[in-house]
Amino acid sequence: MHQNVKIFTFIASMLIFAALIGCGNTQKHPELRVFGAMSLTDALTEIGDQFTVKHGIKVSYNFAASSTLQRQIEKGASVDVFISASPQQVTALETHDMIETGSRYDVLSNRLVLVSHKNSVISVETVDKLADGAVSRIAIGQPEIVPAGTYAKEALTHLGLWGKVLPKLVFGTDVRATLAYVSAGNVDVAIVYQTDVKLSKNVKILYEFPDKTHTLIVYPAVVLKGSNRKQLAQQFIPYLKTPRATEIFEKHGFACLTSDSTQ
Repeated sequence: MHQNVKIFTFIASMLIFAALIGCGNTQKHPELRVFGAMSLTDALTEIGDQFTVKHGIKVSYNFAASSTLQRQIEKGASVDVFISASPQQVTALETHDMIETGSRYDVLSNRLVLVSHKNSVISVETVDKLADGAVSRIAIGQPEIVPAGTYAKEALTHLGLWGKVLPKLVFGTDVRATLAYVSAGNVDVAIVYQTDVKLSKNVKILYEFPDKTHTLIVYPAVVLKGSNRKQLAQQFIPYLKTPRATEIFEKHGFACLTSDSTQ
């Protein structure tokens, strides 16, 4: 009986030791927290998987409209890297001294396009037709929240159409929600990023807005000053410029910028 107690105690001790070792092992795989613009969801998820394989660092994401992410960061959200669909949000965080100095990389660019459902008979030779009766509902991202919506408002204003189409506008909470409106046939047309068209087989491009009609679409990546993993973050951002990451971004329709900026 005494021998059985010893054996039981030994087995119990080994189980506890193994559990402690297991818990210890979980700490050997550091995790990087990245906030990314909604339009980056698919590309960044794939890149994060590749980064984990190469460096053994897990990447967890929070994807939303860039202004929503900015507000979450300002309210103290735990985040190491922020990749916005517009420099505006990064500039706002810089004014609050929340960005690590010299950490900014301008990684990507995109194009603004007008799309309709693939079965739509609407034809847009010129965007002036958006003011016609043939188009009754137009989806764009909420300009105050969604960079794609901000760019859309700039383009429509530049073309003298904003006031004319305002009563027709339906506002999406992010660019994916905007795309969903037209993909489901709930609006006649939508203004989204070129990259988003790849996400739905139900839409087609009617028109590409010239770059001169809106601010250049740039995706800056930065390290947050409040990050506890700055060294990991400073590994991740340069990885976005590697040939493998570039290949993934381009597969998803993004244009990779060739020079870095810290403006």
